[in-house]
Amino acid sequence: MPIIGALASGGLAPGTPTIGTATAGNQSASVAFTAPSWVGKGTGTVTYTATSSPGGFTGSATSSPITVSGLTNGTAYTFTVRATTSYNISGPSSASSNSVTPVNPAVTVDYLVVAGGGGGGQGDFYCGGGGGGGYRSGTLSVNAGVGFTVTVGAGGSVTNNGSNSVFSTISSSGGGGTQLAPNPGKNGGSGGGGGGAGGGNAGTGGQGNAGGYSPSEGNNGGAGYSQSQRGAGAGGGGASAAAGNASYETASAGGAGSTYSITGVTYGGGGGGGVYYEFSGVPGAGGAGGGGAGSKNGSATAGTANRGGGGGGAGNNGNAGGAGGSGVVIIRIPNTASFSGGTGLTYTDSTPTGYILRTFTAGSGTVSIS
Repeated sequence: MPIIGALASGGLAPGTPTIGTATAGNQSASVAFTAPSWVGKGTGTVTYTATSSPGGFTGSATSSPITVSGLTNGTAYTFTVRATTSYNISGPSSASSNSVTPVNPAVTVDYLVVAGGGGGGQGDFYCGGGGGGGYRSGTLSVNAGVGFTVTVGAGGSVTNNGSNSVFSTISSSGGGGTQLAPNPGKNGGSGGGGGGAGGGNAGTGGQGNAGGYSPSEGNNGGAGYSQSQRGAGAGGGGASAAAGNASYETASAGGAGSTYSITGVTYGGGGGGGVYYEFSGVPGAGGAGGGGAGSKNGSATAGTANRGGGGGGAGNNGNAGGAGGSGVVIIRIPNTASFSGGTGLTYTDSTPTGYILRTFTAGSGTVSIS
């Protein structure tokens, strides 16, 4: 134990430090002070110790400032500082510092959240393609060390909507699946690309529905036509182009998805419409971004996995529509930070200059950044 206050004011003990400003960190604080004019008799280095209240956490240094670690984020602390000589004689403690509260620092991340694409239609002569999965991108600040949810949406089965993808507070809606004519394509929910309508022998096919509250997530599917017109609409693209309407004996192509600037890859293409095999019509191509092509004599093409593409529409009764492609979640952080957690998720990492890029391709789980 140090001897405290022995022969102060010109004696063996050092004087009282003058407290400065305390600054909060992540589970830590930096405490500034001014050394006393009298540092005690003797030789050797004088050590300064900062002590927290509450908790009694300490840190030491031979000059200002002093770092005190082990603090609890969200708890307010004040600090005092005292000097101790090489003879283990300590002077009086300073006055208390200002109150500070350690916090988790915010980390700004870039994200892409693409939902699963909608499934293409089957069971009628002119079934439309599914809509591209909803597409959302941007930047978001997250607290270091605090877990957030990541979910990669599955593609929709035939005629069904795709599933939503999630990153923290960002949710992107699954693309709309196709219904049989003359019904419109299914709405993609809160912004997913609308499913293309089926054009069949029950009259003119309905218009594919628009996305929901966020127009940037998806666009309309195209309208189908009656049996005499022999064409089917296609799925709208994620965050990009609406699908065109079918024309005589020709299905429309799926709407294009959007290209993510960080990866240079296009996601969320709509599925193409199908046509009846007995006629000379041309099935619709899948939209750029993983949309599946429509069919004429066989099964339609599925949307591309991890691109959120809509499935193509089947062109004949008995042929299968294409399933929607699964979505993807991509997060880019500075290489001064790191990921932790992720149980239940499938992902890969790459390290472009200055960053870590994590691509989640399946599952759901909790991830944190520190």
